[in-house]
Amino acid sequence: MRDVIQKIVAAENEARVIVEAARSEADRILSDAKKKGQDIGERTRQEALIEAEKIVEAAVEAAEREKQHRLTEAAAQIENQIQLEPATRQWAVTEVVRCVCKKT
Repeated sequence: MRDVIQKIVAAENEARVIVEAARSEADRILSDAKKKGQDIGERTRQEALIEAEKIVEAAVEAAEREKQHRLTEAAAQIENQIQLEPATRQWAVTEVVRCVCKKT
């Protein structure tokens, strides 16, 4: 009888050790999964940030091109609308220089 009780106690101890090992392994697996999840989340965040920066950069470049295009168009329209005779142009330049230099 004593031998049977000892075997039962030994089996319980062995089962407890197995359960603890399984719990430790489960905790380790869960910890690894959390770490991988965090790594994936961080990597995804970094990729999204890089993509957003590229989009913003492309938008800024497009806006700059549009600005240049509009300025070029406006300059061409102004040149087409304002046709000065050489004498009038010279007079305007002289007057602007006089104003800028404050000579009267």
